[in-house]
Amino acid sequence: MSSAPFGGAPFSRPERARSAVVRPLQGALCAEPGLLARGFALIEVMVAMAIAGIVILAAHRIFTGVADGARAVAVARENLDRSTNARRWLKATFLSLEPPFEGRANRASFTSWQLVPGGWLEQRPTQLSQDGSRFLGATGAEPLQLADGVSDVAFDYLLDPGADAKWVREWISPVSAPLAIRLRITGCGRRDAGCADTLLFLVKERG
Repeated sequence: MSSAPFGGAPFSRPERARSAVVRPLQGALCAEPGLLARGFALIEVMVAMAIAGIVILAAHRIFTGVADGARAVAVARENLDRSTNARRWLKATFLSLEPPFEGRANRASFTSWQLVPGGWLEQRPTQLSQDGSRFLGATGAEPLQLADGVSDVAFDYLLDPGADAKWVREWISPVSAPLAIRLRITGCGRRDAGCADTLLFLVKERG
C-alpha cells in the first residue's frame, strides 16, 4: 500500500495498473466515432455518385428522345410540304393542258404551260410516269419528283360527266383531252405498300 501525493487517498499498484489499461481503451472508444463517421461519408459519396449517374443517364435519354422527335417532325413536315407542292403542280399543269394528248394506263404525255426562269410561262412538253419507286413529272431536262416510295401509278380519263360518268383507261387524241384525270398512286410513300392515294384533277376550269 502506498500513499497518494498531496494528501490524496492512497491507492494500490493494481489500481494504477487498471487505470493504465482503462486509458488506452477509452482512447480507442473515443477514436471509434471518427472511424464510423469516415465510413458513412464514403458510403454517402458512393450513393451520391450512383444517383448522379442515374440522373445523367435519364437526362441523356430524355434529350435523345426530344432530338429524335424533332427530327421526325422535321421529316414529316418536309414530306407534307413535298406532297402539297406536288398536288399544286399537278393541278396547275392539268388546268393548263393543251392537246395533243396521249394518255395511257400508267403514263400521260401532253403540252402544258410551265413557269420558266425569268417569270415567264411557256408551253412545254410534259410527261407523267413512274420511274422505279418514284412518280416523276418531266417538263425539261430535270424531272420533278412528285412522290417517292411508289409501287404503282394508274391513270383514268373521264369520257362523259354526270351521274353515269364513264372512265376509260386510255385517251389518245391530237385535238382533244379528257374532261378530268383520276390518278391512283399506290405505296403512300413507304407507309403502307398496299394503300393508295386517289387524286382527281380537272383538265380545264368549268364556268
